[in-house]
Amino acid sequence: MMDHSIGERIRVIRKENKMTLKEVADRTGFSISFLSQLERGKSNATLESLKKLSLALNVSPAIFFDEGNAQANNEASSETEKLNHHNIMYKSLHHSLEDYAFQPLLINLKPGQNEGNAFTHNGQEFLFVLKGVLTVLLNNKKIELKKHESIMFDSNQTHYWYNYTDEEVIFLCVSYDFQ
Repeated sequence: MMDHSIGERIRVIRKENKMTLKEVADRTGFSISFLSQLERGKSNATLESLKKLSLALNVSPAIFFDEGNAQANNEASSETEKLNHHNIMYKSLHHSLEDYAFQPLLINLKPGQNEGNAFTHNGQEFLFVLKGVLTVLLNNKKIELKKHESIMFDSNQTHYWYNYTDEEVIFLCVSYDFQ
């Protein structure tokens, strides 16, 4: 099952924004029961569902992965958290900067990580591979990026990334979301 802290963060952010589950459901296309299960840690989140939630709640997706909160711990953004269902490790690199224009993430995909569905959102993404071979699905076209190769694209194109190899992939993802 999903890490309860991600669900708790979703609930806290939703309530801080004075939004009901129905309002979030309307903005994301998710059912109210699915959102409730996410908040209670009874359902798994995918990367694309967290991205949709971050857009609906007007927050960076990295907020779901930062340990603790920045007021209590200035090192919060340097902590790493795992999205258990997809076996992906995320490390936020914004270092507690509160008002940032783009979101840098260090991402580690375990061997064979090939789950998840392509999605779109406003903005742009830049990917730079540090280790391994990353497969990027961009508008139904598979692009393989090797170590020290990069790609930048408009995020309104259908996209996702995978590791189809038997070695880990580590890459930098810098995304900019405009509303």
